[in-house]
Amino acid sequence: MSRNRTMRTLVLWCAFLLVHVLVAVAGWLYPSQPMGDVVLVYEPWSSAALSGGPIVGVTETWVYPQLALVPMLLAKILSVPLIAAMGVSEAYLIAWAVLVIVLDAIAFSVLIGRSPSQPRRAAAWFWVAALLLLGPIALYRIDAITVPIAVVAGLWLTRRPAVAAALLTIGAWIKIWPGALLLAAVVAARSRMRILLTAAVVTASIIALLFLFGADVEIFGFLTEQTGRGLQIEAVAATPFLWLAAVGSARIEYSFEILTFQIAADGADAVGAVLTPLMAVLVIVITVIGALKATRGAAFPRLFPPLALSLVATLIVLNKVGSPQFQTWLIAPVLLWLVLDRTRATAPALIVLALCALTCLVYPLNYDALLRAEILPVAILTLRNVLLVVVLVIGIRALVRVPAHRPSTNRE
Repeated sequence: MSRNRTMRTLVLWCAFLLVHVLVAVAGWLYPSQPMGDVVLVYEPWSSAALSGGPIVGVTETWVYPQLALVPMLLAKILSVPLIAAMGVSEAYLIAWAVLVIVLDAIAFSVLIGRSPSQPRRAAAWFWVAALLLLGPIALYRIDAITVPIAVVAGLWLTRRPAVAAALLTIGAWIKIWPGALLLAAVVAARSRMRILLTAAVVTASIIALLFLFGADVEIFGFLTEQTGRGLQIEAVAATPFLWLAAVGSARIEYSFEILTFQIAADGADAVGAVLTPLMAVLVIVITVIGALKATRGAAFPRLFPPLALSLVATLIVLNKVGSPQFQTWLIAPVLLWLVLDRTRATAPALIVLALCALTCLVYPLNYDALLRAEILPVAILTLRNVLLVVVLVIGIRALVRVPAHRPSTNRE
């Protein structure tokens, strides 16, 4: 039995490493520059900061929270020994891939340990499959840094709540979405005050450090920068306008300010304007439902996963942006759901895997055709966006159905 468990663990690690190598190499082979952000944006930002130039988020307003610059700088430092042999771009890409793989490996080791249970093995296979189906976008974006942070934090929420809260707070200061898991933890966990206090201390420390570096109005620039965005073509709410573009009644235009393709059509700006308020309202409603369940004694393993998934899905479905890397946000809450309550997590896990595959078919494989508003990629993207809404509905439905009283035999 022990030998069988060891072999299963070894097979998991082999699959994990093989998939990461395949996905990393695919970034060099796939069309539409799936690694473009890393070399065209992250590397110049890190080079400027290290060479005495402008520091994004500190000396100038930035679209990301400030800690997003840290992994970019780490990749730049790691790339230095490789530059002479490969050139700046290639060295930075390899360094970035290595950084992400190392972080994923740390989280994977926390997930499976030496002898993983069946739910943890299922969660591990889910993660491996999601990476394979989503493709290079799962590695070559800043979002890839936050996924392992969120996975480790979620696994440690009940045993190391302060450390978990610190990790989720740091993750939110890299890319906002881990804040949804932090909010779910504050609502669902019995150690909510410790989690809330830790998050407040970490946030205050980060803000104080930014002040010391000279930032002031730039500190929350990542929030104000989002207000200028139009409706991106891959956003869920942009789906009807894409079909209008397919028949010539709308246009797809490139925004040089935001560096994304956006919809130009009557009503698009109005739709984009209401999405953020709607997102805020739905987040509040979902949080209130979760809080009511928690106050009535709902068990953490039943309450936290659907609450976390519902909040994360809300951030995607009601977002003016629909970037393909957003699908990585769904990996952590579904993985944690598989660990805590595998039976009820099966359906959302399968749907998220389908979302990953459909997203890869859109970007990078058929992105040029999508920009021409051809029917096939528009139809694939429509199916992807419909499934995102389905995930949100499944999460909310599961949240509403969480039993209000904790069974006496259940432990957090």
